[in-house]
Amino acid sequence: METRSERQVMKTQVLVLGGGAGGVGAAISAAREGAETILVDRQGFLGGNMTIGLPLLAFLDAQGRQVTRGLPQEIVDRLIELGGSFGHRECPLHNSTTVIDPNLMKIVIFEKIKQYGVRPLLHCEIIGTNVENGELKSVILKGKGKEIEIFADVFVDATGDGDVAFMAGAEYEKGQYANGETQPPTLMFTVGGFNLERFMDFLEEHPEELKHGTSMKIRPGYTADFLRASENHVFVGLKNTITKLRKEGKCPIDRDTIIYINLPREGYIALNCIRILNFDGTKIEELSRGEIESNLQIIPLINMLKENIPGFEHIYLSSIAPFLGIRETRRILGKQMIREEAAVNGVIPEDTIALGSYIIDIHSGSGDSTLIRSLTGPYGITYGATISKDVKRLMLSGRCISVDPVVFGSSRVMPTCMAVGEGVGIGAALAVQQNRAPEDVDVQSIRQKLREYGAILSLEDDNVVKA
Repeated sequence: METRSERQVMKTQVLVLGGGAGGVGAAISAAREGAETILVDRQGFLGGNMTIGLPLLAFLDAQGRQVTRGLPQEIVDRLIELGGSFGHRECPLHNSTTVIDPNLMKIVIFEKIKQYGVRPLLHCEIIGTNVENGELKSVILKGKGKEIEIFADVFVDATGDGDVAFMAGAEYEKGQYANGETQPPTLMFTVGGFNLERFMDFLEEHPEELKHGTSMKIRPGYTADFLRASENHVFVGLKNTITKLRKEGKCPIDRDTIIYINLPREGYIALNCIRILNFDGTKIEELSRGEIESNLQIIPLINMLKENIPGFEHIYLSSIAPFLGIRETRRILGKQMIREEAAVNGVIPEDTIALGSYIIDIHSGSGDSTLIRSLTGPYGITYGATISKDVKRLMLSGRCISVDPVVFGSSRVMPTCMAVGEGVGIGAALAVQQNRAPEDVDVQSIRQKLREYGAILSLEDDNVVKA
């Protein structure tokens, strides 16, 4: 009979907690710099929301310039080799779309962490932190009935929800300033049997189905012709039909449009339509409610589409994402905060470690609408926004970095999260090698390394070109 052992103790130089886009970026770049790196995730795979059918948005800015490269581009290049991506394409709504095969993404990330020497610890939940005099010393995990305590020189909270920072006592904000409301989660699912040409014919006959609400500021050119011209597209529309079906009591979802992502596999699309309103993704009870309510909307939604929308007549359920896609929870307060004014005015400071350029995209947490505002160009995400102001040796990556709720509507997309992570990982590795606190690392040395890996940090960089 197996005996129950005492808590296992481990030590590493960099501990990254959370294996989504921000965590993968941080772990790979820290290991690439020679730091001993452990990457923890509660799933049996890595990639987070990059593996559920969502596209990678805004590698390009509103001018069509590529402003995210480096490690995120390395991942996309490998997907292209495998037939899992068409690359980047300009889009009047999303700035750019990069549709990806979610299953191949899992494989590519495993390839990369093996290539760069990241040590993964999967199937682990974070259950506690050990903080002494404001300094994070260790994080406690649990898996298969056993506890593991990991000591590290630098910790990176890439949990999305800021769970580690929260447990360590860091100050945070949650939701929109006006009402504290958080953007709703979605459960992604994939269908096969979609007839793209038939649906495009329908859109050409009904161009009003591509007209959006006043809260969605979309540049001209988002038409049936644009969508038909390339498989690399994301559709957002059918507002008239959805409004009509809702009045008739035939719409099972709490949103006013249908979103599908055309996957690089003929006849398959991923649907991003389900919303759970008045939701708090930091509460287990809410997550449980959200998972159940979301799954129970899938069959009624498929039936609604089959019965009412040309091109959807023969769709069938192919796969359901293994978890809810959470849009918004905690944002941890850092040494700096990126604010709306800086993003809207395209401010790119000298301590920038990644550029954000996605539209400001805020889904209503209590209704069916979405607020969208375009940005004319990129803005800078600074190194100080990735360092906790309260907890020593704790860095932040992904969507829980220090931004205000409006900027969050832009910075939360996955290429930006991974680009931020790449800078965070380099900063963490240099902190270890120089025996310094992360905030004491020379930001220019991080920026120099980022540029060597092909990252773009300003519009003056040589590799900013029209894609």
